[in-house]
Amino acid sequence: MLIRLITVGKLKEKYLREGVAEYVKRLQVYTRVQLVEIPDQRIPEGASSAEEQIVLAREGEGILKYLGSPGTGVVVALDRQGQSFTSEELALWLQATMLRGQSEINWVIGGTLGLDPKVLERADLRLSFSRLTFPHQLMRLILLEQIYRGFKILRNEPYHK
Repeated sequence: MLIRLITVGKLKEKYLREGVAEYVKRLQVYTRVQLVEIPDQRIPEGASSAEEQIVLAREGEGILKYLGSPGTGVVVALDRQGQSFTSEELALWLQATMLRGQSEINWVIGGTLGLDPKVLERADLRLSFSRLTFPHQLMRLILLEQIYRGFKILRNEPYHK
């Protein structure tokens, strides 16, 4: 199984880079992990709705290049309007996805403006972590932690050492 995070923009804060690296290391006991950073597009100050749509479309094109054609892997788009899971439900979803023989799960996190509608349409699952809004860079760490927690749940392993 390959867990691929496709995200918009580079992770700039050291503490987030260190946290992401830690969870990637922990996850490698269970699965392969690949991190893909799509260049973020500059949003002009005071951008119009049309200009924001252009930015979303450009970022979306970069994301779609990594997703390949439908059927080449499961696509999960993080979306505030998506379905919510508990940690246990996410673990069961991971298990069901693996049992269906899927070889990769692509987790997509948009940039400041979210995700282009074409990316959302391509998603097999739209997942919401909360009705709250989180910085997209922080979501990388939260997502990796929850995937790691899911593998621990599936193996009945204690989470804390």
